[in-house]
Amino acid sequence: MKIAIIGLGLMGGSLAMSLKKQKYVTEIVGYDHNEVHTEQAMRLGLVNSIASFSEVKKCDVIFLAIPVDGLIATLHKLTDVSKETTIIDLGSTKEKIVQSVPKEIRKNFVAAHPMTGTENFGPLAAVEGLYEDKVVVLCDLEDSAKHQADTAKMIFTSLNMRPAFMRAVEHDRHAAFISHMPHAVSYAIANTVMRQENKHNILALAAGGYRSMSRLAKSSPYMWEDIFRQNKTNLLESITIFQDELEHLKSAIQNDDWEKVHQEMLDANKLHDILD
Repeated sequence: MKIAIIGLGLMGGSLAMSLKKQKYVTEIVGYDHNEVHTEQAMRLGLVNSIASFSEVKKCDVIFLAIPVDGLIATLHKLTDVSKETTIIDLGSTKEKIVQSVPKEIRKNFVAAHPMTGTENFGPLAAVEGLYEDKVVVLCDLEDSAKHQADTAKMIFTSLNMRPAFMRAVEHDRHAAFISHMPHAVSYAIANTVMRQENKHNILALAAGGYRSMSRLAKSSPYMWEDIFRQNKTNLLESITIFQDELEHLKSAIQNDDWEKVHQEMLDANKLHDILD
């Protein structure tokens, strides 16, 4: 099958690297409004060629690996694709995207969120194996046609991904807690130091802990502004709950309640009993 990837940054570029190894893929074409990205993608050999938008629409599968606001706008330009075409988005929010799919292509469309990524962006950030052994969330799959649903599942399974199925509204609330809120916190952690008068002296002490906590603050503001906007309600809820937890810890420290502080830490330790 011939596959088009719209958006040749981290997610799109890494996807192209993995798809090129699959025997069912005959050709991968790329499309990106950023000319620097298209030049870099070709130089790195991520795609076989750069296609026009009209050529993209003739492909068997079209992946949308662009910021979520742009993704919605692009869907409205794909209303005349073949009924056999499979359109798969890789957006980090799902409910608004699903609601925005034009009715003419709802059966063509599969809402997907690969739970993977790094803080880097652009074609130069593409890494081999980014999708390997990761979860991919497929949302509202019953609203996609059988051919498109089966095609999406086959592709992600061939990349050794583990499918999970849920409604878009469920996905967005869960993603707020495990992805969107942590990004907001990381931006805030970075700015907490950057807005100090002696930030350079403070950062001279930065070691593994601070670097880990602030790593997500390197993420693209263009992409994450869109995500925060689209998932605003869930994000605000998760930030409020985080603030409550931080206030509990702050209060215990303030009151010299070290037993409570210790218990809060023990409770947090249990997270990795689940993750590991």
